[in-house]
Amino acid sequence: MPDPKTQLEEDISVHIFTVSAAMVGVCLTVIGLLRVVISFRKADTIADDLLSADAVLFLVSCLVSYWALRTRGIRRMHRVERFADGIFILALLLMVAICVFITCAIAIS
Repeated sequence: MPDPKTQLEEDISVHIFTVSAAMVGVCLTVIGLLRVVISFRKADTIADDLLSADAVLFLVSCLVSYWALRTRGIRRMHRVERFADGIFILALLLMVAICVFITCAIAIS
């Protein structure tokens, strides 16, 4: 019977993997929408640049969580998973900051 703690940690890696992959798609979609708005308004913003950096962070988180899923050693899996989790949280915080920036930029103009 598998260890419940190991099973829980594998589930966390799976969640980080799937949500990070989805968030890369969200970032790319918002970049496309921002580019359309920017082209109509003739005003530029750094939000699309920040979103592209955020997409890279989510991609790194996705790849590192995949690495954690493929790792055989429990101790190594823990370290790799913590790294993926940290990058994921950083990317989420950056996403919130970008949302605040976009909201302020829309409210001002």
